[in-house]
Amino acid sequence: MIKSLKVLNHNLANADNQLAVLQNELNGQPFFSNKIATFGYTGLQATGIEVFQVNVGKMCNQVCKHCHVDAGPDRKEMMTLETMQLCLVAIQNPTIKTVDLTGGAPELNPNFRWFVQEIKKLGKHVIVRCNLTIILANKKFNDLPEFFKLYEVEVVSSLPSFTPDRTNSQRGDGVFEDSITALKMLNAVGYGVENSGLILNLVYNPAGAFLPPSQAALQAEYKTELFKNYGISFNNLFAITNMPISRYLDYLLVSGNYLKYMDKLIAAFNPSAIDNVMCRNTISISWDGFLYDCDFNQMLDLKVKPTASQHLSEFNIQLLNTRNIVLKQHCYGCTAGAGSSCGGAVAG
Repeated sequence: MIKSLKVLNHNLANADNQLAVLQNELNGQPFFSNKIATFGYTGLQATGIEVFQVNVGKMCNQVCKHCHVDAGPDRKEMMTLETMQLCLVAIQNPTIKTVDLTGGAPELNPNFRWFVQEIKKLGKHVIVRCNLTIILANKKFNDLPEFFKLYEVEVVSSLPSFTPDRTNSQRGDGVFEDSITALKMLNAVGYGVENSGLILNLVYNPAGAFLPPSQAALQAEYKTELFKNYGISFNNLFAITNMPISRYLDYLLVSGNYLKYMDKLIAAFNPSAIDNVMCRNTISISWDGFLYDCDFNQMLDLKVKPTASQHLSEFNIQLLNTRNIVLKQHCYGCTAGAGSSCGGAVAG
């Protein structure tokens, strides 16, 4: 009980910090909406929904320092079967091609496998954001590679480095070693193997207050080092910018790096990334069925504008397809450098 209260108090304090930094034009930094206006954008509009991203719960077997979901073993938020059924109704629209399942560790939802099976019956492509260590967390998860293969699920997994020290520092002791074991298990059933059709993508997040390097160069380095040292192969590496929210925001504020980091994001603003940010073709669904423009807005509780439907129970794809997107300062993270989304860099 005491531990739960500590978690609640932490979340409330973090929410207050987020509100403070998002509502103030700190250190003379221009608001994101004003910045894109200088390039002819009067706000930002959706271009339709192709990707339906669902957070099926915030429970996770890891507590990663960079986690923007603030996920962990103590989180109790879990999508119910009823809410999943509302998702299944919404994704019947033919313009929605992909369902992206995230968490926490999405596999910890007791209805996870049923949900994947039902989504596949509707002919949708399924992505699962698997943290790798969940495969080894319990015997009941050991067959996940075979399950993923059976339903041709695309697997996307975080691996902050191809060396143990930095990965374990960011994600927890022993995570690198378990991740390597899990990657070998995925390779063994065909994931990441050329011409197998089974997609295994990795995700890189910077460990400190800096932007990711070139995605292409980093991918080449990862492929070389992981194959040379562990015999592991994968398809693509996604380099994702850390968003100044949740645990990463805590780090920036405690370390005194928030303003410097925001200055970096603003200085690296790339207008060519605007058209390809994920909020334009994605809708994000929270564990309790509310609708958000992206996963990051979801963690800030910035729901889609009320002129569009805000909950699955009133899902209206016509209104959502052309909605105006809610913008705040953290949006600079998606337009800095090569840009960033859940699928990595978005601009050259």
